[in-house]
Amino acid sequence: MSDFNYGILEERSHRPWPMRDGPWVMTQTWNDLLFAHWRVDAAALRTIVPEDFTIDTFEGQAWIAVVPFHMTNVGPRLAPSIPGVSAFPELNVRTYVRVDDKPGVYFFSLDAGSSAAVATARTLLRLPYYTAQMSVRAGWSIQYNSRRTWGPSATFQAQYAPAGSPSVPSPGSLEYFLTERYCLYAIDLFHRPYRLEIHHPPWPLQPARAEILTNTMTQPLGIELAGPGLLHFSKRQDVVCWMPQATRR
Repeated sequence: MSDFNYGILEERSHRPWPMRDGPWVMTQTWNDLLFAHWRVDAAALRTIVPEDFTIDTFEGQAWIAVVPFHMTNVGPRLAPSIPGVSAFPELNVRTYVRVDDKPGVYFFSLDAGSSAAVATARTLLRLPYYTAQMSVRAGWSIQYNSRRTWGPSATFQAQYAPAGSPSVPSPGSLEYFLTERYCLYAIDLFHRPYRLEIHHPPWPLQPARAEILTNTMTQPLGIELAGPGLLHFSKRQDVVCWMPQATRR
């Protein structure tokens, strides 16, 4: 993992709460990422998000996102990269929740082009990962194709690119609300809610343009998405992760 930026561990002043004590256990690098967001009815989300987690809203409005990207540097702390395991495309469907004073992400699905990553995450973390046939081609734009091969049918085809200069979202802005999140929430194998904390630098966001040809990622949830949505692009984000811990709720 020679290209992983371990200097991110010293960038802490931007965090909404202190970095977690104890050793982090995993690195990831997220590349050529598109945040595609849509407003949704909070009441509709309430029926499909566990009651343990409060739906987080911005000025009373709930959001759902479809987030395509590709991963590199995926692996345990200080371990070397493994071809076919440490790099693969991933496509997330997510919304925003909180427990107490810690806002985070709740995933409805995570499609990945690695069967090993899917099996590991489903077994150890009970995250809703699914295998998919995926391709990513990067040039002046990113051509992204994903078709789920196991689980509820879902397909995503798009071409997207940055459309402006990068900037860090300001606290209190919608962009900050949608992206500056330092944990995920899920339910473990024993049906207990947990928090998995992460750390990364502030998001370098760019306005984006996208042609979304096919997007059925939220149909298994009973949610239809119309129009291109609110779009942002980020070229790269280096991330470290900790082991999950039970919430006190």
